[in-house]
Amino acid sequence: MFGTGYSSLSYLAQFPIDVLKIDQSFVQAVGSLASNGIIISAVIAMGNGLRQCVVAEGVEDRIQRDFLQSRHCDEGQGYFFSRPLVAEQFVTLLRTGISKPV
Repeated sequence: MFGTGYSSLSYLAQFPIDVLKIDQSFVQAVGSLASNGIIISAVIAMGNGLRQCVVAEGVEDRIQRDFLQSRHCDEGQGYFFSRPLVAEQFVTLLRTGISKPV
């Protein structure tokens, strides 16, 4: 995961990494901290340039989703898309596009 703990940029070239994850702490502050938007944009551009899938964690609203989508982020995870589901609910979601509350 990029952005938390001990994560060196040199790892991107040293290891066979094919997915970059942007920590939810950056995503959650997209609307309030301009620097987070710049960091996220840079990580997405870097990931795209390295032909890696870029995944943003903690997407909770349309503003965050639109921001990430406009910068060509490949995937998003978070409550904006769905609350956690048990297996049967996930199957229903895949078949119908509608999830029922837990």
